[in-house]
Amino acid sequence: QVQLVEYGGGLVQAGDSLKLDCAASGRAFSTQTMGWFRQVPGKERELIGAIRWSGGRTYYVDSVKDRFTISRDNFKNRGYLQIDSLKPDDTAVYYCAVNIVFRRLESDEYDYWGQGTQVTVSS
Repeated sequence: QVQLVEYGGGLVQAGDSLKLDCAASGRAFSTQTMGWFRQVPGKERELIGAIRWSGGRTYYVDSVKDRFTISRDNFKNRGYLQIDSLKPDDTAVYYCAVNIVFRRLESDEYDYWGQGTQVTVSS
């Protein structure tokens, strides 16, 4: 089992930057990939991007490439999502997720999920 807890959400202004933090525990040493997702009420959860735990290779969906940055600290078992130039449309619940099974970075199939953190961007 891997436990994930997200930190860093809240109410921010449009144009601000925000860094979300995902702390992994339990069998975190088995992590292959950490992904970040977001979900708006009434819509499906969507993949933002992912990072390979070993090597740090990243993947982003096209719509977020310019403003979102995923990183990780293997020693701390933490992953991060930096969001710059926040827009009201970025308002969502943000989730981190972990794969202990090796899957393609583009995959939206994950083994463990955090509880999510709300990000609200006011205009």
